[in-house]
Amino acid sequence: MTQNVICRISNITKTFPGVTALKNITIEIERGRVHAVVGENGAGKSTLMNILSGVYHADEGTVEFEGVPVSFDQPRAANLAGIAMIHQELSLAQHMSAAENIFEGRMPKNKLGFINRKKMYRDCENLLSRLGVTHINPKTLVKNLSVSEMQLLEIVKALSLEARMLIMDEPTSSLTAGEIDFLLEIVGKLRNEGVATLYISHKLEEVMYIADTITVLRDGQHIATKAKAEMDEKTMINLMVGRDFNKMVHRDYMTGYEKRTPLLEVQNLSDMNGRVRNVSFNLYPGEVLGLTGLVGAGRTELLQSVFGAQRIKSGTILMNGKRVVIKHPRDAIDLGMGLIPEGRKLQGLFLKMPVEDNMIMVYLRRLCNKLGLIKKGKTRDLVVEYVDKLAIKTPSVHQIVNNLSGGNQQKTIVARWLMNDPKILLMDEPTHGIDIGAKAEIYRIIDELSKSGVSVILLSSELPEVLSLCDRIMVMHHGEIRGILSHDEADQVKIMSFTLEKAEIASA
Repeated sequence: MTQNVICRISNITKTFPGVTALKNITIEIERGRVHAVVGENGAGKSTLMNILSGVYHADEGTVEFEGVPVSFDQPRAANLAGIAMIHQELSLAQHMSAAENIFEGRMPKNKLGFINRKKMYRDCENLLSRLGVTHINPKTLVKNLSVSEMQLLEIVKALSLEARMLIMDEPTSSLTAGEIDFLLEIVGKLRNEGVATLYISHKLEEVMYIADTITVLRDGQHIATKAKAEMDEKTMINLMVGRDFNKMVHRDYMTGYEKRTPLLEVQNLSDMNGRVRNVSFNLYPGEVLGLTGLVGAGRTELLQSVFGAQRIKSGTILMNGKRVVIKHPRDAIDLGMGLIPEGRKLQGLFLKMPVEDNMIMVYLRRLCNKLGLIKKGKTRDLVVEYVDKLAIKTPSVHQIVNNLSGGNQQKTIVARWLMNDPKILLMDEPTHGIDIGAKAEIYRIIDELSKSGVSVILLSSELPEVLSLCDRIMVMHHGEIRGILSHDEADQVKIMSFTLEKAEIASA
């Protein structure tokens, strides 16, 4: 192994029942470099990282770390060797302090065997200072930290383990623009300290900014590894999907609103938690209505309030001009609404159940006979129809949904609601954490829903997404609607102006 190569992956193959996740993967990772790994969901990125971090065993092939062949049977063994992984779903203990999380299982002790908290807090502070993080108090409970601060803690924990290679899986997926900038600055500092970083991200502009080397995986195979100077976003996308790919969305945008009758009218809506304040808007048949704003603006809470998943304090909801009462999601479902939540694993899926069972949850009553027994044949035909219609990649409808890639999990949730023939579909960050190919499928579905007369409220933090997909765009700020822009007048500058603290000046 050459002196600058810290990790060599040679001919790694990994199979799961019905799926070859990795096939003969060979990659070299260098010290003090940011090595990005990109690919569609299901390309094998997470499987490869889980092998390197001791979660999975490879079926074939070898891994050398610092010139020594390694095969880890658990993540702790990888940590001791100098490899640490920060997963997309953070694993910190919420009711422990920042310092306790960093030194969990190895807290310093005094001569009497008691935890030396003074030393633990001091060591934690030194590690935070090493990365230029001065705003996190070592004594603060993790539950009181933001997502970005939790990410930083995970990095500090890895440094405390003296990790020489850090694996980061979608580290910025839940962060704001300012938090992303700070995190990328931290990654740059680690590079300068000689730490190798394996960086998985679907945000290709981010990859082009931070990476030194880029590896593309597709369908479990190594497609290319190139220096950043030899790559651009279009090249990456084409390598990822195996064909020329046009990422622009083309829709026939809605006009002539003055002649249209609203399907849904929300008037002066406020929720019990004060996250939604006096919100009013209309939604028209076949409209794609965008909902954006900064994280914490009350966007998710607004969708949940309309859907009955959050208690309403005041306000009125009308459908087809008639007042409706929605106290529970079942009320919304009976009225023809569906909600695709942001947290698909926590709120959208039954992870240990098969694809089939996840898909029929809402439609279940209509698949039962008079005795309440499920009609197996009808169920199977319906599920297979939607697997084909949405191009869900699964070896079987009996596959446990947790074994699917993120994009195919998301499409399983979409299928659940399409099966129920909704009039209104509320979509909360539907392309969050999924690859460019799966995004294109979601975009196609949204366009087809609109053409069939289904109304969509699309909550998204990605401005290019709402600008290309939506007929109108609502911008929220501190629980209020700051502005509603038509497709023709909307641009990133106008949208961002509504998110400023003095937005009333911008909107005057």
